[in-house]
Amino acid sequence: MDPLTTAIDDAVFAFIDVETTGLSPQTSRVCEVALICFKGNTRVNHFSSLVNPGLPIPPEVSKIHGITGEMVRGSPSFGALAPRLLDALEGSVIVAHNADFDLSFLKMEFARAGLRLPELPIIDTLHMARGFGAFSNNRLGTIAKELALPAGNRHRALSDVETTRKIFEHFMVLFKKDGAATVADIIRKIAPPPGYCYNSDPKNRPASGPGSPGA
Repeated sequence: MDPLTTAIDDAVFAFIDVETTGLSPQTSRVCEVALICFKGNTRVNHFSSLVNPGLPIPPEVSKIHGITGEMVRGSPSFGALAPRLLDALEGSVIVAHNADFDLSFLKMEFARAGLRLPELPIIDTLHMARGFGAFSNNRLGTIAKELALPAGNRHRALSDVETTRKIFEHFMVLFKKDGAATVADIIRKIAPPPGYCYNSDPKNRPASGPGSPGA
């Protein structure tokens, strides 16, 4: 089944977030990943893990997300987690806040593991906020606060995923009222043309932004 033509309530939306050791996917690594998949109102998959990046986490970055080298020392590598992530993502629609940042790291980590991030439809809640909201800024925490949505521990992957899902659901109410019926309808509203899939070289992706460390 083509995720793009799937009815919104029948689609599997994979909300994903990573925390990293820095800003560049070429020189930094993922140190935490979280994924929650929903079909309608039902959670169909849930995954969260610290990741051993195989290199030191700079103290200034640890101050942002609270993840230290000691915390990840006994954690699995990304390569060990990659097959499970790929299984969870299969056939889904990826949802992330500032998706370029997260996906540039994910693509690089999968490549290091000898795997490939599949080309899937992507919905970026940052684009939703820019196009359909009037916020002080488009950071995840700011949007949640100004929408009066509960937000947990910022800059931890699982908490950020939950916040992203709440923001997505807020905008989905508006989109459905405006006639959106399929995944393609959502993408058409926020990032035309429909069918955008993340498949560009990480070198061409921005290294910083609202979803990156420090935002």
